[in-house]
Amino acid sequence: MKEREGQMLLDLDGNTRERLIVWIRRRMDEYGITLEALAESIEADANAVREVRYRDAFGNTWDGYGDKPDWLARAIWAGQSIDHFRC
Repeated sequence: MKEREGQMLLDLDGNTRERLIVWIRRRMDEYGITLEALAESIEADANAVREVRYRDAFGNTWDGYGDKPDWLARAIWAGQSIDHFRC
């Protein structure tokens, strides 16, 4: 998911990127968000350990966030219910 977000930023032309930065800075000012608070929040999200929601017999797990992992997507495509893997 982070790769996709990074790719989206690379795809923006210079003008669009600058307008987006201005918009973000205005919202930060409007809500009193500092760069330090934003950095702390991003770090906390990155370090958060999410509860496992899906598990297969081979020990593969998924927390339910982001794209479905290949092992789960293949099982669903083969006709297995996603609820079968719910913890």
